[in-house]
Amino acid sequence: MNIRPRVAADDVALAALWERSARATHDFLSEDDIQFFYPLVRDAYLSALTVWVGENPVGTPAGFIATGGDTVEMLFIEPAQRGQGIGRQLLDHVKALHPTLSVDVNEQNPQAHGFYLHYGFEQTGRSQTDGEGRPFPVIHLTLKPA
Repeated sequence: MNIRPRVAADDVALAALWERSARATHDFLSEDDIQFFYPLVRDAYLSALTVWVGENPVGTPAGFIATGGDTVEMLFIEPAQRGQGIGRQLLDHVKALHPTLSVDVNEQNPQAHGFYLHYGFEQTGRSQTDGEGRPFPVIHLTLKPA
């Protein structure tokens, strides 16, 4: 899989991928929540973070990972392509750049929590609200040193 830096022209496609992935994996989000976050992802988060795009052979995004320093802020995979190692490849890519990584995972997303634990992250804490102060508890994880 080709992994490349995000360019501004990717933002609409990446936000649409985010929405499809969030609908497939974040069943605790209401329609209002998705409508609240979608423009933030498209217009603010993608441009504020370091984003790496994993491309399919035809050049379309299979997934993306966004970091702020050594923190994984977003990792979203095209729903039809989950379970194919794309998330691991994207994590491997940013791990090579940041050997120490942390991530916050929504408590109501046990698949993501399990994915990060399987990759080698350890739970280090929990908060009652997400980074926006909304009532979505998050689990704090840190990658174990190699």
